[in-house]
Amino acid sequence: MISVERAELVAVGTELLLGEINDTNSAYLAQELAARSVDVYWSRRVGDNRARITEAILAALERADLVVLCGGLGPTDDDLTREAIADALGETPSVDPTLEAELRARFARFSRTMPAGNVKQAWLIASAEALPNPNGTAPGWFVRVEHGARTKVVVALPGPPRELVPMWLEQVVPRLRFPVATFAARTLKTFGIGESHLAERLVGLTERANPSVATYAKRDGVHVRIAAKAENADAAGALLAPVVRDVRARLDGHVWGEDADELAALVVARLRRDARTLVVIDGGTGGSLAELLGAIDDATDGTTGSGPLIGAVIAWRNEAMALLGVAYDGSAGRPPKDESEATVVAAELAERGRARCAADYGVGIAPWWSAPTETAPDRPTWGSAWAVAGPEGTEARPVSAPQSGHASRRERLAFTALVGLWTQLSKT
Repeated sequence: MISVERAELVAVGTELLLGEINDTNSAYLAQELAARSVDVYWSRRVGDNRARITEAILAALERADLVVLCGGLGPTDDDLTREAIADALGETPSVDPTLEAELRARFARFSRTMPAGNVKQAWLIASAEALPNPNGTAPGWFVRVEHGARTKVVVALPGPPRELVPMWLEQVVPRLRFPVATFAARTLKTFGIGESHLAERLVGLTERANPSVATYAKRDGVHVRIAAKAENADAAGALLAPVVRDVRARLDGHVWGEDADELAALVVARLRRDARTLVVIDGGTGGSLAELLGAIDDATDGTTGSGPLIGAVIAWRNEAMALLGVAYDGSAGRPPKDESEATVVAAELAERGRARCAADYGVGIAPWWSAPTETAPDRPTWGSAWAVAGPEGTEARPVSAPQSGHASRRERLAFTALVGLWTQLSKT
């Protein structure tokens, strides 16, 4: 087994640089290495160019004990990872008879003749060990490299995740010795505060190295990740706990969950726990809020009628809202004209929906729209409001949403309303 403390990732493929596919392999490997207390300071994407892949390998060997390449192990002329590793180490690849026989046998099992180009998948260099790939035709490489006073490792893994993941876990991990240090982390999920304002509250913490504190803007708010490394799990936890408490205190009122929590799942679980029901009257998200809730197991149960989500009504225009007995000033077919009017309408929708369905909670969402002005003659102004009606009363608020991108507006509004509902549920 070879000891490694620092790794570098190199994802190979021109399609990555063109944005045609997402580099999920590097994300997976980075998480795997972090969980094993291996530092990853560099991660690169390189196109299908032999010289540039070679340069990336040489640079990585100067910085890391472990270099992991993903992709470029196929049978075609632009699959150049093997050639680049050989160039970087000054070795010449040759066909390994055992690997070639295994490849031909694999094709024969499917009554196919192996194309001539696939022979390169049986290549090896003297310092490389082939890694079996029962899920594909491309064996991986595990290469021991004497670099200075240290033995380093270059690993080549196939690009398809269904081949890469088992090869990493079953073939690579057992060949490596990882640091004894234990890594512990906690992610706090926030909403209703921007990343820059949040960072201001965390001054003095984000500059720390261990535990480290970092912020990330996500679709469901800003996440704060606190990570600690120590000689064992207890020590790592002891480092982590006081910083997590400090972050929570500084962000009081904005933290809605942590780690793998999903807000819709928390809402459904709380409703089920308290045997409460919910109805949504949606005039602003086009069903996005109901979709978030309905995607959670046990939110609805048509066979027993026991799910907490009674249903949802989408009412974009006055005529549809009037079916619920909601009326407001404005010409026919127009939504409310400003946030004040939309807030009133959202509250009415929540209250009437709750009453009509005999639900414990009602959520109402209403849009507003104002005509173009002299300062913005070509673009109308949009906005929305949400309301939650429940046993403790009704709360209604306008929402500041992006002026461009209908999908972004719907997503933000749906999540903001969900936060409002969760806040009211948390009071009970």
